[in-house]
Amino acid sequence: MKTADFDYILPPERIAQHPAEPRDASRLLVLQRASGQRTHTTFSYLLDFLKPGDLLVMNRSRVVPARIAAHKLPGGGKAELLLLERVDELHWKALVGGKGLGPGKQLQLPNRIVATVEQDLGGAQRLVAFSQPLDADLPDLGVMPLPPYIHAPLADPARYQTVYAQEPGSAAAPTAGLHFTPELLDALRAKGVSTASVLLHVGLDTFAPVTEENAEEHVIHTEWCQLSAETAAQITAAKQAGGRVVAVGTTSVRTLETAAQGGRLAAYQGRSDLFIRPGYEFQMVDAMLTNFHLPRSTLLMLVSAFVGRELILQTYQEAIAQEYRFYSFGDAMLIV
Repeated sequence: MKTADFDYILPPERIAQHPAEPRDASRLLVLQRASGQRTHTTFSYLLDFLKPGDLLVMNRSRVVPARIAAHKLPGGGKAELLLLERVDELHWKALVGGKGLGPGKQLQLPNRIVATVEQDLGGAQRLVAFSQPLDADLPDLGVMPLPPYIHAPLADPARYQTVYAQEPGSAAAPTAGLHFTPELLDALRAKGVSTASVLLHVGLDTFAPVTEENAEEHVIHTEWCQLSAETAAQITAAKQAGGRVVAVGTTSVRTLETAAQGGRLAAYQGRSDLFIRPGYEFQMVDAMLTNFHLPRSTLLMLVSAFVGRELILQTYQEAIAQEYRFYSFGDAMLIV
């Protein structure tokens, strides 16, 4: 399986720089897997495409304001930390921006917290120890870590969070959920569509392109995820009653499929290294709500596994022709 098989050309003007306002004003492309039929609508009409008994499974992870300005010690030269993953109370994996910041080097944060680089994890990644826990100070220390393809400032940080985000830990938003409003969720529940949550803390590697020529040689990133016994029971009950499990975003897909790797769904907590690509047989997910993904990415491969590579690339070309907005702040696709 060649990585080049998952490439496509996206005009730069199709990369969304701002979120839709209101959230559910984004466009929605509905793709029928069996027939290939495509319907163009607006996300606020999602209600028309879900049925009583369906179960929406959403990732409740919350993005932390992970980009932090710092100064080198001694000397005061500028540096930057981009927090990737909390290891324990004092340790984080982080991208460190600045020259010569190997193990033993220290950084001064604006609130006098000192960060010490303890280990080189490859590239710009480091294991960093802080002189005190960061959690309470992060809202004042950091800013939202928007992806590098978004160049416009974000006026309201809440627009890079889902309305149901709860537990801090992600370095990037689970973007398929950004389209929901509280009112739309209430309307779905009133129709008989249930909701459940999983937890997967999103790392920046999620969006990184695959660089290997042979995609099967790519070493997939790992992310921490959790599926509770309560959510597992909701999913089992929905399937037994004939409802569909509708995963909101690839992060929810990855969590559900990881928890089902033993042949049956069960509560799960731990790291996932599941690389979903064409040829994978889905265990739990019946329908998927997702954004439009970067070329040559593991996310595009995941969606291709669910739909078929040729059909998904044809659909992407139609979305480009119809001037859909792509990537994190872009429009959505419902695959049924």
